[in-house]
Amino acid sequence: MKQGEKVLFGIFGAFFVTAIIGYAVLEYVRMNSDKPMFEVKTRYEFTEEGYRGSQIFRESGCTACHRAMRNGTNMGLSLDGLGSKRTYEYIYSFLKKPEETYGAVTIDHGMKPKEAAYVPEMDDMDLKAVAAFLFGLKAERGAASSPFPPEGKSQFIDNMLKAVAPEGWKDKYQDIRESEGMER
Repeated sequence: MKQGEKVLFGIFGAFFVTAIIGYAVLEYVRMNSDKPMFEVKTRYEFTEEGYRGSQIFRESGCTACHRAMRNGTNMGLSLDGLGSKRTYEYIYSFLKKPEETYGAVTIDHGMKPKEAAYVPEMDDMDLKAVAAFLFGLKAERGAASSPFPPEGKSQFIDNMLKAVAPEGWKDKYQDIRESEGMER
């Protein structure tokens, strides 16, 4: 090996070892900490029917594409917080007639041969239970899955607005953080 290659591999090796050590320390601290590293802003409000829907959701293979309650994959949408964005009626309607409710072609929901074509064919009581489960997945204001920013002042949001919003944006648009009677 040439001298430059040795130096380059040495630098890469040092970064790699540092990253591994940092990850190990982070995981050790996270596992031995009494409080979570990040504030949890999602919650689950399940009815008895919602619990049954949760079981149907998992047993039907929905977690092969979706993530809910920290279970499943990220291939499709994460469904945590969905109940804060959509109504029960919308969710049920989407499960029953996905493309008609969505108003456009979906990737996996719809008619065969789509991957999730089995969903509209499920028993109506099961669809209602799954809709109740998904509607029970709530997000507090400020959560990544919430349709609303956190209450009060947020230095991060203010700095982002200064960086990317045009100068007179408040003349044309309304800052929803200042809206009264906002839905929760």
